[in-house]
Amino acid sequence: MLNLKRLSISIGTNFPMTVEQQRWATRIGLVLAMAGNAVGLGNFLRFPVQAAQNGGGAFMIPYLIALLVMGFPLMWLEWAIGRQGGLHGQNSTVGIFDKLSRFRIAKYLGILGVFIPFTIIVYYMYIESWCLGYSFFSITGKYFGILSRPEMSEFLGSFQGKAENSHFSGLGLAYFFFLITFALNMFVLSKGIARGIELLARVCLPLIAIFAVILLVRVITLGTPDPAYPDQNISNGFGFLWNPNFAELNNAKIWLAAAGQVFFTLSLGMGAIPTFASYVKKDDDIALNAVATAATNETAEVVLGGSIAIPVAFAFFGLTETIAIAQGGAFDLGFQSLPIIFQKLPIGELFGFIWFLLLFIAGLTSSVALLQPAIAFFENELNWTRQKSTVAIGTVLFLCAQPVIFWIGHGVLDEIDYWVGTLLLVVMALIEIILFLWLEDGKKLWKELDIGADLKIPKIFYFIIKYVTPAYLIILLGYWTIKDGIGILMMDGVADKNVPYLWFARGMMLLLIAGMAVIIGKNRRRHKGATQ
Repeated sequence: MLNLKRLSISIGTNFPMTVEQQRWATRIGLVLAMAGNAVGLGNFLRFPVQAAQNGGGAFMIPYLIALLVMGFPLMWLEWAIGRQGGLHGQNSTVGIFDKLSRFRIAKYLGILGVFIPFTIIVYYMYIESWCLGYSFFSITGKYFGILSRPEMSEFLGSFQGKAENSHFSGLGLAYFFFLITFALNMFVLSKGIARGIELLARVCLPLIAIFAVILLVRVITLGTPDPAYPDQNISNGFGFLWNPNFAELNNAKIWLAAAGQVFFTLSLGMGAIPTFASYVKKDDDIALNAVATAATNETAEVVLGGSIAIPVAFAFFGLTETIAIAQGGAFDLGFQSLPIIFQKLPIGELFGFIWFLLLFIAGLTSSVALLQPAIAFFENELNWTRQKSTVAIGTVLFLCAQPVIFWIGHGVLDEIDYWVGTLLLVVMALIEIILFLWLEDGKKLWKELDIGADLKIPKIFYFIIKYVTPAYLIILLGYWTIKDGIGILMMDGVADKNVPYLWFARGMMLLLIAGMAVIIGKNRRRHKGATQ
């Protein structure tokens, strides 16, 4: 539950509430806020594509194993770290790490918990704005009449500013939707946690569920869209995605992909979970809250996200084409293939509108939540008000987003996404385990989960988080480094014309980290001078 006194929360109702009712209201609010952080574009785009790319039903076996040995243990650890830091008056990983560790460097390692979520939003918000744009394009029928994937790819490329001399929409319209998305994020963020992020989650998560169920019902009732191709039906589409081919389990790539998806979908290693957990009281049940948050996210991902996009693509395009779509990634599925399918459905304009609005709302709940660690950083380190912090963050975010928007064709978005949205997540999680379970008293921190707990965590999970989880993470880190990291670092295969843009992206990321380090250094010197 949120600490009502520290956050100055107004319940926002005209009806009198007992203390117990307030406790349950704030508990639900916290779970929804944390679920809003986790439920995003990855649930409805990334997950089905990952499953289709990696053995369909076979993917779910390593996915569930990774959820048990990595997902839940890391969530519990981050909740425990967050609440402990909150009891010391710290809400960002910078201050939390500093208070909970005896090592001076810990505070600087905590920078990753602010840098990662902020930098993810630098490009995530632009993708989020595409969903808003495509919801408008759907209801107005702007892309209707484009019935081939190459043409739809050109439409998307022109919208992003990639395609030159295109007869479709241009970058100016994309920028317009970005400005709307940016303004909405800043407005919600400025309202605080209770009246902004939490309220948004309370309203939007039920909307996401309603929209997803509407689409799911429509998918299930599609049957066989084209009688000339009887094998291309929804039943076989679900079979393609969920029937396990156990021979695929010998492929290490599937196990690593499943672990990566669990990491991505639960927002592990981003710094957001410790930040939100820092606002709970000492005797609140963080173990059960963590499970409730994960369960909400997994329902959205596995039950809803896995049952819409790929089955409908199979029914309309068939097995071979669907596999090709999945190999092309989430953008090919969401912004190229589905718009073609919506044109073949009765009132397809409406279903396209619902689909992309669903994606936009899911993205919005995630983006505002992932900006909270940066707010907490400015509030803790500089003693700034929330309004001042929001203005500062909004200014930096807006400036950093410009290279992503205007240089997307030069690979800037993909460059930032690899280092921040993939590699550093694992690095951050390893740092948390090593720092708090190996170098500090891990058992003491783990006992934090028993305080006020209605759910008692089996002791085996302490062994798992201390030994099994880091082994998983090291394998992930090693695999990504060997497979992609070295080549990306050396810019292998990058066109000469794109090299300066990628170096600019790297320089921008390093500058953000350096700026946070300078703020920490000044704050440390200020406190040192005040105590002398």
